[in-house]
Amino acid sequence: MSTLARSHDPSLRSLVEGKEIIVCTGSGGVGKTTTAAVLALEGARLGRKTCVVTIDPAKRLADALGLEGLTNTPSKINGPWPGELWALMLDTKSTFDSLVVKHATDEEQARGILENRFYRNISGALSGTQEYMAMEKLYELHEENDFDLIVVDTPPTRNALDFLEAPRRLTRFLDHRLYRILMAPTRGLVKAMNVAAQVFLRTVSKVVGGEVVEDAIAFFQAFDGMEAGFKDRAQRVLELLSHEDTAFVLVTAPRHDVVAEARFFAEKLREASIPIQALIVNRVHPHFSDASPEATRERARTYAGTDLGNLYENLADFLLVASREEDNLRGLTEIVKPAPVIRVPFLHSDVHDIEGLGVISRHLFG
Repeated sequence: MSTLARSHDPSLRSLVEGKEIIVCTGSGGVGKTTTAAVLALEGARLGRKTCVVTIDPAKRLADALGLEGLTNTPSKINGPWPGELWALMLDTKSTFDSLVVKHATDEEQARGILENRFYRNISGALSGTQEYMAMEKLYELHEENDFDLIVVDTPPTRNALDFLEAPRRLTRFLDHRLYRILMAPTRGLVKAMNVAAQVFLRTVSKVVGGEVVEDAIAFFQAFDGMEAGFKDRAQRVLELLSHEDTAFVLVTAPRHDVVAEARFFAEKLREASIPIQALIVNRVHPHFSDASPEATRERARTYAGTDLGNLYENLADFLLVASREEDNLRGLTEIVKPAPVIRVPFLHSDVHDIEGLGVISRHLFG
C-alpha cells in the first residue's frame, strides 16, 4: 500500500466539521485555490452551509464548480450534498468601494471618495490592498451572512504574513503624522504644515505632477471622520483571525524551493502564535514500494536488457524522487507538529469539474 493511501487524517475532517473559518495559506502555484474549493465542498457534503472565497481569477475554478463565472458576491452551486455550497471571487476594488460606502457619514462623502481620481488609482493597485480586502471580505461574510463555514484562499504573496499585517498596516497609516497633516482643511493646510512637509509635497509634485498631489489631498480630506470606523474594523478582523474557531491550513508542494518558502511561512505563523492545524502537500510522487531506490536499482541490473529490468529501473527513478521529496518535507513537518500532514499525489489531469474535486477530496479525507 502506498504512503499516499495512508496519508489522510480524520482531524482534517474535524476542522471542516467544527470550525467556522479555514484560511488556506501558502505560496502561489501549489494548488491552494483548488484545495480551498475541496475543503468547502466537503463542508457542504457534511451538511454545512459553506462559502469559498477565491483569489484566483482563472475561469477553470468556476468551470470546476459548474458556474459560468464568479463575482464578488456569493453564488450558490447546486449539487448532491445535504448542505449548501457557495463561492465568490474577490474583487478588490468592489470590496474597497463597499467599505467606503459603509463607513461614509452620508452619500455625498461616499461619492466624493469613489469619484476621486487618486482613490480610483489606488483602490485596486496599492500594495497590500488585495490582502486587506481579502480579510475584509472574510469579516463581511462572517458577520453579515449565516454561513456555517467560510474557506478563504489567501492571495499569493512573497511576504509570509501580508494578509495578517494588512489590518495593522492600515491602522499604522491612519496614525501617521503625514496622514494627519493631509487631513487638515484646505484653507488651513499651509498653516498646519511644517516646512519639512511642504518641501516633501513640492518634491512629490515635481515627480508625479501637481494634479496627483491635489487629488491625494482631496481624497484624504474626503476621508475625514472615517478613520475610526476603518481602524475598528481592522481590529475586529485581527480578532477574528486569532479566534479559536478559525483554523489555518498550510498548502505546499514537495519541491525544495517551494518547501523552503512554506517553512519560512510556518515559522512566521508560529512566531505570531498562530498554530497550523493541517499541512497539505500537493503533487507528491507515490511510494510504489517499501524498498530503497538503491536496492531497486540493483535488482534492475539483474534483469538488464529485459522489460522487467526496464520496469525496475523506472521504479527506482520514482522511488528516488519520492525519497527526495520526503527529505525536502522533513524539516517542515517537524515545524507544524502536531498538525496532520496530508499528501495528495500527481493527478492524470488538472481539475476541471466537481468530479475532479471529488478525486482530491478522497485523498484528503479518505
